[in-house]
Amino acid sequence: MPILVTGSAGFIGNFVALRLLEQGKAVVGIDNLSPYYDVTLKERRLDRLKQHRGFTDLRVDLADRAATAAAFTEHRPEMVVHLAAQAGVRYSLDQPHAYADSNLVGFLNVLEGCRAQGCCHLVYASTSSVYGTNRQLPFSVHRAADHPISLYAATKRANELMAHAYSDLFDIPVTGLRFFTVYGPWGRPDMALFKFTRAILAGEPIDVFNEGRMQRDFTYVDDIIDGILRCLDHVPAPVPDAPDDDPAISATAPFRLFNIGNSRPVDLMRYIELLETHLGRKAEMRMLPMQPGDVAATWADIDDLATAVGYRPSTPVETGVARFVDWYKAYYGTG
Repeated sequence: MPILVTGSAGFIGNFVALRLLEQGKAVVGIDNLSPYYDVTLKERRLDRLKQHRGFTDLRVDLADRAATAAAFTEHRPEMVVHLAAQAGVRYSLDQPHAYADSNLVGFLNVLEGCRAQGCCHLVYASTSSVYGTNRQLPFSVHRAADHPISLYAATKRANELMAHAYSDLFDIPVTGLRFFTVYGPWGRPDMALFKFTRAILAGEPIDVFNEGRMQRDFTYVDDIIDGILRCLDHVPAPVPDAPDDDPAISATAPFRLFNIGNSRPVDLMRYIELLETHLGRKAEMRMLPMQPGDVAATWADIDDLATAVGYRPSTPVETGVARFVDWYKAYYGTG
């Protein structure tokens, strides 16, 4: 029985599928090649997977109930890693319906597929954006996250609640992971590192929000993949003495919720300095105010994930940025 990976042409999903294939697992990948960003980059990611005999490539929009159900029925996955989503905080301000279709309807169809096929574990992506107006750092999964400030964050928080409901009702083991600013080779062109690199090499200014007074828990993609696969191998169970008000565990459902990040916040200006160093060029900065839906700082409390699965991120931002620049130059043929 294969492992189903949704978002197999996406940044994180592609790495997960590749790692599983390298371990000799059979992988069914689902992606609709959304034009939200460069489809050619997504196709090149898929080329990495198609080199493996154990990979099955499906072109399915998860918002299509019948097509999603058919994929589950035909391939009967043992486990599911659900990483497909409409991402981006700022894009959600302009295209809200894309988030309802992909993140709400699509996730519901995945849950229904897991229920119908009796999948033994669903690991799905949430986001640090769910913390919204929470100002207590580091962010803890044991505190409420009920004040999102973007529709994107609201849909991902809804995913967590939907997952708990299905876990409780149908005894589906589910693990949710709140990602913290993932970066690295083959990354998303809509994220800061990619956008900054492109602009600096083109001699164009970069937009620096909140006048540069930002901190992010930048997490290298290899560390994220290690955490996802460790979670996949650890099927959750109910925690009988779980408090009623703890959003991360459940007394009645095989449900867990974790932060997954580097747990080492980095100043945005330091991030830019590292990029300048490895590109050998100075950035022209356009200092701008805070954008709607954005927050000044993120910082993951990862103690639960370390205890549960032995998660230990090991890639400092100095190393991660250097690796990204090397990949970018090779991929785009820039000097």
